[in-house]
Amino acid sequence: MAKVAFTAARVAGFKCPAEKKQAFLWDATAPGLGLRTTPAGRPAYVFQAVYQAKDVRLTIGSPDAWTIPQAQTKARELQRLIDEGVDPRTLKREALARAAKELAQTASRVAANEHAAVTVGQAWGEYLEYRKSRWGDRTYRDHVALSKAGGKSIGRGTKRNGMTIPGPIYPLLAQRLGELSQEVIESWALKEGKDRPTSGRLAWRYLKAFLNWCTEEPAYKALVPNNPARGKRTREAFGTAGVKTDALLKEQLPIWFQAVRDLSNPCVTAYLQTVLLTGARPGEILDMHWEDLNTKWKGLTIRDKVEGERVIPLTPYVSQLLATLPRRNKWVFSSATAKDGKLSIPRNHHQRALQVAGIDPVTLHGLRRSFKSLTEWLEIPAGVVAQIMGHKPSATAEKHYTVRPLDLLRVHHERIEAWIVSEAGVPLGTSTDQPKLRSVA
Repeated sequence: MAKVAFTAARVAGFKCPAEKKQAFLWDATAPGLGLRTTPAGRPAYVFQAVYQAKDVRLTIGSPDAWTIPQAQTKARELQRLIDEGVDPRTLKREALARAAKELAQTASRVAANEHAAVTVGQAWGEYLEYRKSRWGDRTYRDHVALSKAGGKSIGRGTKRNGMTIPGPIYPLLAQRLGELSQEVIESWALKEGKDRPTSGRLAWRYLKAFLNWCTEEPAYKALVPNNPARGKRTREAFGTAGVKTDALLKEQLPIWFQAVRDLSNPCVTAYLQTVLLTGARPGEILDMHWEDLNTKWKGLTIRDKVEGERVIPLTPYVSQLLATLPRRNKWVFSSATAKDGKLSIPRNHHQRALQVAGIDPVTLHGLRRSFKSLTEWLEIPAGVVAQIMGHKPSATAEKHYTVRPLDLLRVHHERIEAWIVSEAGVPLGTSTDQPKLRSVA
C-alpha cells in the first residue's frame, strides 16, 4: 500500500470516494499509522500491524484530538508492544474495563454519600405524601402542624415574641436520617416533654409510626434498620397522659345553655350546642358543609378522623339550630371575616360563657365527654353512643354482628337530645332566642 508523509493539509484534505465504504491514507514516517475516513466524513487515526500471523487494527483517535506527532508516537508504542509479543487489543480492553470499574465505583460512592445525606425532613415529606390518601384530612393536617417551621407573625394563638412556634418534630427534620439515634431522640424527648408534654407526646407517637415505615421502606431501611424512637427513656420523658375529667354536670346544664345562648355570635352559640348534643369532635363539627345536612332523611354526615365519615341522626333541636345560621358559603359554621370563610375554634367564647355561668373550665373536647357522661342517666346502649360519637367498636359482636341503621340510631339520639334540652330548661321548639337569620348569598 502506498504511503505518504502525513502533513496537516493532507490529513485535512483526505476524503473518501462516494462509491466506497471507507478509505485509508498510510503514513510513511510511523510504521502502521493510517488515517481512515468514510463518506460521512468522520476521519480517525488507526494503527495496523500483524500479530501472530493475523492483522490487528486499533483506532487511535480523531485528528481533532490527536496531532500528527502524537499519533505517530502512539503508533510506535503499539508497534513496540507487538514486537514484545503483547497484544495491544488486550491491553486496551483491560484499560477500558478498569476505567469502567473506577467510574462505577465513583458513582456508587457518590450515590452512597447522597443516600447517607438524606435528612429526616426529606423522608418525612415522602412519608406524608405516601400516607395522605390513607389518612383523614385531620390526621394529615396534624402531621403537618407538628412539623411546621414556625416563625410566622401572628396576632393571636400560641406565640413567642409575636411569632408562631416551630412544631415539636421540626427540630429533627434537618438531622440526617441515618444519624437519628436513640440518644438523639431521647435528648429531643427530654426537651419537648418539659416544654410541651401533650403535643410532644402526640409528636412522639407520629414519629414512631414514621420510623416504623422507614424500617420497611426499601429506600430507607438500610439507614433505619431499627426504630430508635422506641426507647424506654423516651417514653418516660413525656410521662403518662393525665386522665381528663372536665365535663358538664346535669345540674349545670340550665346555666350553661343560658350563658351560651346569650353569646352575641349566633354561629358560636349554635356550634357549642351542636358539639354537646352530637358528642362529635370539635373539629369535625367545624368542618361540616351545608351539603352534609340531609333534611329529607334527617341525617348528618360527619367527616370522621377514624373511619373517614359517618352519618348520625339530624335531631330536632340541632336541626332548628342549624336552620338559623346564614348561608354565606359552603361552611355550616361560617365566618364573615375569616380568610377561609370558616369559623375558628371558639375556645375564648366558651370560656367567657363558663365564667358567666360560674362553671369550672370545660374544654371543647369536654363537651364531647359531657355527651357520653350524660347518656349514663338514660342507660343508652354503649354501642349506640359509641357509634354516634365515632368511637371504634370495642367488642367482636359490635365489630362484626351489630348493624344499626340511621333510623334505629335516631330513636336513641332523639331521646338523648330531648332529655338534655329538657334538663336545661330550654323549650324544644325554640333553639334560640334570636330571630331567624335570612340566607346570605
